[in-house]
Amino acid sequence: MAPVTNTTPPHTTTPAPGLRMQVATEVFQALPPLGGLVLGRPLPEQHCLDFLRQLLTGKTPEEALTFMAFALPARHGVWWGHECLKALPDSLTKQDQEMMALIAAWVAEQDDNSRYAALEAGLRADVHGPGVWLALGAGWSGGSISGKGLPPVAPPVGATGQALNAAINSALARVALDKRRRTIDHFASMAEVLAKTP
Repeated sequence: MAPVTNTTPPHTTTPAPGLRMQVATEVFQALPPLGGLVLGRPLPEQHCLDFLRQLLTGKTPEEALTFMAFALPARHGVWWGHECLKALPDSLTKQDQEMMALIAAWVAEQDDNSRYAALEAGLRADVHGPGVWLALGAGWSGGSISGKGLPPVAPPVGATGQALNAAINSALARVALDKRRRTIDHFASMAEVLAKTP
């Protein structure tokens, strides 16, 4: 008789300080737009990283990336998007590269000037490729989304997550089909590393 093996991945028991929340259902509750983008649903009290792994083994593993676009806080999420695009150098346009420079400046500075620079560049763009969506994600991360000197307008709830989702998945669409699954797994592993980083 063959020995019984446990192929179920271990449950996450330690906090992941780089997440918005530890429990996946709380992410869905706090950011309602996520519910319309991810069909899979977490179990009660399921840790975000366990739900990430569940989605990766499902029929639509891209949902794991969508979930992490919302589960990571803005700075971690935008940097994750930057690193995902950076991992696909042959598919980046000049526009993507210009936007990535603005995003790197915002992640480093975390001030309103760099956030506005990314937001304004994203809004002025004629073509909305991955880099533009990433710039908009930075721009919608907090503060006001109205122009300088105008009455402040808060970004809609979940706006950064929606922009990150568009950035990651539009970048993924440029990947050859035979490399797509490996790329999804790579993006997911980078998100998990950031989730575990304070």
